[in-house]
Amino acid sequence: MARKKVGKYILVSAFIAITLLVGLFFWFAYSPVGKPEYITTVEIPKGTGFLKIVDILDEKGLVKNKPFFYLLSIIKGSARVIRAGEYEFTGAMSPLEIIDKLVQGQIKYYMVTIREDVTLREIADLLAELKIVKREEFIKAARDRSFLATLQIEGNSVEGYLYPETYKLDKSMGEREIIRLMVEEFWKKFTPDLRKRAIEMGMTIGEVVTLASLIGKETGYTEEKPLISAVFHNRLKRGMKLQCDPTAVYNVPYVRGPVKKSHLRLNHPYNTYLISGLPPGPIGNPGVDSIRAALYPARVDYLFFVSNNDGSHIFSSNFSAHSKAIASYRAKKKKD
Repeated sequence: MARKKVGKYILVSAFIAITLLVGLFFWFAYSPVGKPEYITTVEIPKGTGFLKIVDILDEKGLVKNKPFFYLLSIIKGSARVIRAGEYEFTGAMSPLEIIDKLVQGQIKYYMVTIREDVTLREIADLLAELKIVKREEFIKAARDRSFLATLQIEGNSVEGYLYPETYKLDKSMGEREIIRLMVEEFWKKFTPDLRKRAIEMGMTIGEVVTLASLIGKETGYTEEKPLISAVFHNRLKRGMKLQCDPTAVYNVPYVRGPVKKSHLRLNHPYNTYLISGLPPGPIGNPGVDSIRAALYPARVDYLFFVSNNDGSHIFSSNFSAHSKAIASYRAKKKKD
């Protein structure tokens, strides 16, 4: 009888102990790890094992009990290599929610908008500011000739081919992966019809993109782009210098703000006030409207244009009319 009582006592004790442990485990698994207002980001490098990930989470104050946390991850079948990237967690999350987020690879994404006509350097600055890439590494990859060949680019860099669009990026992506993503978007926009038109115009793709970059830098008005294109095409046919102001300050680091008269004398290969024909490559990354305008110039005889002081331009077919337009622009500017 005594033995039965002892056995029953042991069973009851074991049951209570197991119940308490299970209860404790579930309490741990579903309880918040901190205060609701606590928000932190955790960066998981490529190839990081789960033990190291737990250490990283612990350093961020997201782990109350490391043995329990790791045991929970084993039960969930998640003690394996997790997708690299940046993760965002809050104190309101439970260990179970944290583990699920890691297992599902719910990394933090950045919606990055590349505006039309910005330069390679400006894109590198933007991505570096967001800490998505290292600026110099991005520029280095953008000028790697062997890499450019895989992207079907014959120029000296990806300038002109980083298509302006909104991209979903994350910090696990390397510089080349991001560049490839943007260039692939460019090739989607440069359709077979546009390739065919380039052949009809006797232009290489590089020449089209270069001209499109000049057009985009000169005007943001879509309806004006074929007119700007016509001016450049007409001047090229007549052997006239393009005299495109933005080319004078391309890649000149100390120039900020509007182009000044002194800038037009800067001696470098892209300055179309000094060189004949197109510059050696694009001066920005144009959108499809500028590309189409480069291939479909308006049928006009314009050779000049000047700002109308409101973002639009006045176009002229001869220097006399152009001089009057300049005088009008200066008068308006003086009034303002």
